[in-house]
Amino acid sequence: MRHVVRATLLALGLVFAAPTVTVLAPPAFAEAALMDINSATKEQLDTLPGIGAARADAIIKGRPYKGKDDLVGKNIIPQSVYDGIKDKIIAKQK
Repeated sequence: MRHVVRATLLALGLVFAAPTVTVLAPPAFAEAALMDINSATKEQLDTLPGIGAARADAIIKGRPYKGKDDLVGKNIIPQSVYDGIKDKIIAKQK
């Protein structure tokens, strides 16, 4: 009988394994994934949703930007497009 109890406890231990540990990315890594609107190429800017060749040209022509919200402030892109890309871009200062 003890063998049955031990086998059952062992089987339950395998079924109820310890939870896995989730490692979060450090903030520097998350920032590295952002596209810098002050240095990105036309091809890179064109990959952003709502940004085509004409808007990419306008973004490049309007450089430099003090902040990413300058895109709306300088009437480069409409607010609706900005809302779709604001979490994907950054305006780094030199």
